[in-house]
Amino acid sequence: MSSRLDETAVIAGLKTLQGWQLARDDEQRLAIEKDYPFNSFNAAFAFLGRVALIAERANHHPELLNRYRRVLVRWTSHSEGGVTAVDLELAATCDKLAVDTGLKALE
Repeated sequence: MSSRLDETAVIAGLKTLQGWQLARDDEQRLAIEKDYPFNSFNAAFAFLGRVALIAERANHHPELLNRYRRVLVRWTSHSEGGVTAVDLELAATCDKLAVDTGLKALE
């Protein structure tokens, strides 16, 4: 696992990602999140499944929230107490998966 990044490093990392925002998880740890709009419930659910598979392979699991055709993804490293380089890498992977799964144009 990589080390926790300070807030300045996380903000710099977010500049390389479109639509991701600085957030906090339920325990107030620094996190990054993005809300993905899809064309259909099926596309949103397919994306959820694909994210679950990459998370399991990485042994690093995000918080996921599905609301009909929208999926909120929040990454943080619980073991490190905040955001790491792994979270930023997996966020970029989510963006690629979303495009492949039927992402709507960003609203």
